[in-house]
Amino acid sequence: MKLGKRWLPAHILVWTYAVLLVVPLYYFLASAFKSNDEIFAHPFAPPSSLGLGNFRTAFESADLGLAVVNSALVTVFSLALTLLLAIPASFALARSTGRLAGVVEKVFSLGFLIPTFAALFPTFLLAAATGLFHTRIFMVLFLPATALPLSVVILVQFMRTIPPEMEEAARLDGASTFAVLRHVYTPMCLPGIATVLLLNFLTFWNEYLYSLVIIGPDPAQRTVQVALPTLKSITGTDYGVLTAGTVLTLVPVWLVYTLLQKRMQQALVSGAVKM
Repeated sequence: MKLGKRWLPAHILVWTYAVLLVVPLYYFLASAFKSNDEIFAHPFAPPSSLGLGNFRTAFESADLGLAVVNSALVTVFSLALTLLLAIPASFALARSTGRLAGVVEKVFSLGFLIPTFAALFPTFLLAAATGLFHTRIFMVLFLPATALPLSVVILVQFMRTIPPEMEEAARLDGASTFAVLRHVYTPMCLPGIATVLLLNFLTFWNEYLYSLVIIGPDPAQRTVQVALPTLKSITGTDYGVLTAGTVLTLVPVWLVYTLLQKRMQQALVSGAVKM
């Protein structure tokens, strides 16, 4: 009984937090199946029907199908380039013990201090100078640069936990440096790689400011986050349609999280044990 009373405040806080999450989520999902009149008249009432009219209107009005494809292309290629750069860099920093490696690692950490909006104007000038303004290619090259500080810091910490004896054993078997990275470090850092993938996927998929400025509103190239606000002007602020469009854009996020959540949980548990 004493133990139960001791945990009572914690249970109350947990359930309160759960309610604060569930109620907005319910309102959000229910609104996707309602008209404007239903949303304002009965905001928390269940929808009268589960028709897909709002989803169909959102998909067709904002051309969300093409926008989702554009976002997927930018996100997938950006993630691939991020890992292609971050994994070897982390491997080199994790194995190095000199002062230069420490300086380089701190330089990567300084990337956290640069606000997103502060680099907007230089990025705009760079895109114009390279002739890649209003192209998805520039975003594919730019987004990994913004993700490298976090990616390298996370992966370096994971790679430093790998015993040196593992590399020594691989060297005795004749493994090259690339083979050690591919067959020893990378498999043992899969939870960290999954964490980097998930965090960067959320960032890349939800990126709006640079996509709007660099790629622009061209329907043939715009990403899903740039296409969504057009529903407001096209439909005269039909909040049911706008909410339905937002739900459609969250489906890929839910799928990726479902696939990577176990690996990320392993990373969190692994980090807790190491501490």
